[in-house]
Amino acid sequence: MTTRDEAAREAAALSEQLHKHAHLYYVLDAPELPDAEYDRMFQRLQALEAEYPELRRADSPTQRVGGKVLDGFVKVRHRVPMLSIRTETDITPDGASAFDARVRKELGLAEDGPQVEYVCELKFDGLAMNLRYENGVLVQAATRGDGEVGEEVTQNIRTVREIPLRLNGKAPPVVEVRGEIYMKRADFDALNERQREKIAAGQKNEKVFVNPRNAAAGAVRQLDPAIAAARPLSFFAYGLGEVTPASEGGPDFPTQFEWLQQFDAWGFPVAKQTARATGAIELIAFHENIGRQRDALPYDIDGVVYKVDSIELQRRLGFVSREPRWAVAHKYPAQEQITEVLGIEVQVGRTGKLTPVAKLAPVFVGGVTVTNATLHNEDEARRKDVRVGDKVIVRRAGDVIPEVVGVVPESLARPDSERGPLFTMPHQCPVCGSEALREEGEVDYRCTGGLFCAAQRKEAILHFAARRAVDIDGLGDKLVEQLVDANLIRILPDLYRLGFTTLAGLDRMAEKSARNLVDALEASKKTTLPRFLFGLGIRHVGESTAKDLAKHFGKLDAIMDANEEQLLEVNDVGPVVAQSLRTFFDQPHNREVVEQLRACGLTWEEGEPAARAPKPLAGLTFVITGTLPTLSRDEAKDKLEAAGAKVAGSVSKKTSYLVAGEEAGSKLDKAREIGVNVIDEAHMLEILANGVPG
Repeated sequence: MTTRDEAAREAAALSEQLHKHAHLYYVLDAPELPDAEYDRMFQRLQALEAEYPELRRADSPTQRVGGKVLDGFVKVRHRVPMLSIRTETDITPDGASAFDARVRKELGLAEDGPQVEYVCELKFDGLAMNLRYENGVLVQAATRGDGEVGEEVTQNIRTVREIPLRLNGKAPPVVEVRGEIYMKRADFDALNERQREKIAAGQKNEKVFVNPRNAAAGAVRQLDPAIAAARPLSFFAYGLGEVTPASEGGPDFPTQFEWLQQFDAWGFPVAKQTARATGAIELIAFHENIGRQRDALPYDIDGVVYKVDSIELQRRLGFVSREPRWAVAHKYPAQEQITEVLGIEVQVGRTGKLTPVAKLAPVFVGGVTVTNATLHNEDEARRKDVRVGDKVIVRRAGDVIPEVVGVVPESLARPDSERGPLFTMPHQCPVCGSEALREEGEVDYRCTGGLFCAAQRKEAILHFAARRAVDIDGLGDKLVEQLVDANLIRILPDLYRLGFTTLAGLDRMAEKSARNLVDALEASKKTTLPRFLFGLGIRHVGESTAKDLAKHFGKLDAIMDANEEQLLEVNDVGPVVAQSLRTFFDQPHNREVVEQLRACGLTWEEGEPAARAPKPLAGLTFVITGTLPTLSRDEAKDKLEAAGAKVAGSVSKKTSYLVAGEEAGSKLDKAREIGVNVIDEAHMLEILANGVPG
């Protein structure tokens, strides 16, 4: 049995190592220890603290997992007020010049006087936080509140692994470090995906979050720290609250930039984009540079912040209306705004995908005036409950297509009788009238018009003419666009009805180019069955699948007439591909296009069908959940279906195996509850290679 002294020494050593490796992993992104070894050390420390509770210190790594549920939040009066920073009203780069001019005027600097040194930081879209450390140990975390009084959220903040529970190196008796709690976009998306799974599983009181900031703020203000611990929160340090004065042994740095370097040395993450700048020209350059990077950052920002670097100059400049004269927030055009939904229409994409689009009252967002915003698909439109006449939040970031984030609460509160009907996707393509279908396991509806639909015409021609399809040399994007826009091509066979005179009469088409294209069209008539089949652009049918189909059936007519059961006998053809093939050839206009292409002279060699191969996983049903180590869900699904298995979207008693990855969620719980076999990716690959064990 370990003595108390031995346990104390071991616990101290383990705590030191765990702090070190957590900082390397979460802050520096440079792990030196395998996860399994970190977990072993963590569990050993937990065991020691359980055996000797007096060894459990406030800064122990085990205290990140959350404590007891709180009855409410205690109010905290900030020793140094958390004041707001003035926002520059001019969102153009000239706003930086205006701030520099004000600072120079307040300091009494002549036009030809010395330039002012600044620190440039990012303005994070999160929740401001004050972290109080006494003798290097985190003792209190508080929200900004009204600037004078905030709420204590220490237990929740202990769960944020980027925040040190104990400062590295020498620490003053008291220091308050201020910064921003935020959520990375990828973590936010993963959180919402888990929320959707919970909602689909029937869990009540769950919701999908509107944006990362709301999700982060909501996590911090949970009375149950265990809920906060389950949310992926991050932190950046950028400011100072109370600190022991230099006369009493505290640190004393002459510049803002040196304080930020000290935060980094103590173990806090500081945004790497933080930089020094001299004068207005360099402030403008920083604003423009970050603006170009903004959409590529892994987290949301809504602007940048300029601060006079010298602490002495900060004191001289002072405050006005409780705002520092020495700092300003210089924002970018808003990425979210509120507007009204005037209508909902359905657009057909180049590949046949049907997308609901909200027609909006014009609103300036993300630097442009927006009148349309995507609703993505029917499920999203219905989940967000977007209806005509609603006030909605619209988001546009950079070149990303504007989207409806959600409906404002006031609109949701209206009775259904005062709101428009809930959106339902039409079952006919609004462009060509062909049937619109939603494949099993898919979220999108697609037009089955394929070769017939005007919305897909250009894409269908370019795909058909591609080098790996029938290979029509010289038929590029611009020429196809010209031919379609001039109404010279409506369906694929029209390509082969183009004459030299018609082509030579096109703008920017020389006689030699026209002759070359006529020759290329003639040469493309002699092709192969796999190339022709691939060129038809059937969804899910790539080059490899086209070759397998040609080899298996030998003749195009056999492929067109095969039922789903017969198609499933083909190597690498699963239920999704089989259904797609059947849907395509069940459309009379697609068959008509094929026959017209044949009539235009397209030919290929055909042969006898190949011997049938068995499907080793026929009759088995798999469900995939979570994040797999090496395969995406679609890749795993394709492999299983190619081996004859059915891949379902939900767990039931008919499920043969659940393939579970990280963050498996409610499907894993249900599988265990009803006794379904749970396997990992490695076991799945073993079954694919060797079959089901006897």
